[in-house]
Amino acid sequence: MKRFLVLFLAFSTLLGVGCSGSAGKSEGEIFQKIFTPTYSSGFEILKFDPLTGDPTEKNGMAEAENSGSSSVGSSREGDDGEGSTLVTIRNPWQGASGVEQHLLILRGHDKAPEEFEGEVVHAPIRKVVCLSSTHVAMFDALGESDRVVGVSGLNYIFNPSVRERAARGEVHDLGMDSNLNFELLASLKPDLVMLYGVTGENSVVTGKLRELSIPYIYIGDYVEESPLGKAEWMVLTAELCDRRAEGIERFEAVAGRYEDIRRQILESRSETEPRPLVMLNTPWRDTWFMPSSRSYMVRLIEDAGGEYIYPNDSDRSVPIDLEEAYLMATRADVWINTGSCTTLDELKAGNPKFARVKSVVEGRVWNNNRRGTPEGGSDFWESGIVRPDVILSDLHTLLYRTGDSTVFYQPLE
Repeated sequence: MKRFLVLFLAFSTLLGVGCSGSAGKSEGEIFQKIFTPTYSSGFEILKFDPLTGDPTEKNGMAEAENSGSSSVGSSREGDDGEGSTLVTIRNPWQGASGVEQHLLILRGHDKAPEEFEGEVVHAPIRKVVCLSSTHVAMFDALGESDRVVGVSGLNYIFNPSVRERAARGEVHDLGMDSNLNFELLASLKPDLVMLYGVTGENSVVTGKLRELSIPYIYIGDYVEESPLGKAEWMVLTAELCDRRAEGIERFEAVAGRYEDIRRQILESRSETEPRPLVMLNTPWRDTWFMPSSRSYMVRLIEDAGGEYIYPNDSDRSVPIDLEEAYLMATRADVWINTGSCTTLDELKAGNPKFARVKSVVEGRVWNNNRRGTPEGGSDFWESGIVRPDVILSDLHTLLYRTGDSTVFYQPLE
């Protein structure tokens, strides 16, 4: 973890002393925020100009900040690829506190200071390895999936372009978790490996990547509780491809559609009209996990006009016994996200009593597996992450029976 935690203030001081023309400059004038997410809490992008030490010479960011302008409002300043940038990643796994990683994205002839201990890449990156399917979706949302040369668990990747390129030998499956094929990984010579952490740094993988001198970065989209917070990570992917402005524009289009749908749902409901009660999930190894009331899925349900049936104020999913889950299922109007169950018969086989619950009797059980791979990969958890507006529309359709046209969801029959 020592290399993972970068002494950001020390680095800022170094730049203030060592860069030409920077004498007397404050830290704020060396690093200027050029993109601060609106919904995501896990990253930000800052301007870095090692040639002059003065970011104001290119894009006027210091003047904008000193005049009180928002860094978000200034995120469109400057052309894509103009000058190097520093990406700060914060707390990219569940339970993380005070964890930071820094990625310096160099452009032109810029060089990283010798004392910099973070990861360094040159943009635009040409080849990337994605160890999560959501990372693939972020590149695809920008039309940049051709940059992906390696993935983890190809059978679980839905993206048609990546699967077609894999069939031609242009994308390689590197294995799962810590059991990666590092020899194959090294032969691909990627510019960057995009990682995800579950409860901490995967020291086996990061240690080997450092040994191979392959840059890496943790992407923390999965810990974001806001649906739009997850999707906003596509802007970071755009930064790596020198397409920041387009990435912002595409995200803002998704966010605009999401907010429009949410507003229309709110306006169409009567204040006295009860919200449909929603049951989630199915048992896993005789335990039923119910997500936090602040979780991504519950946020979507509430924005779609539904009510989560299990008030859970913790910051993570909690296990409940099967009898308690059954009693909740009997009250639910709608039951969604039924895991591996694809038919009502499969659901009832797990517990014959399910045949009597309201949602089963009324045929209001839906699973998010309309788009998937034969091996069990789910596009809901892939491209759905960057299209929460589409998921929101699906949920409103199934909650209020406004039609049968859905993208990610299908009814169990």
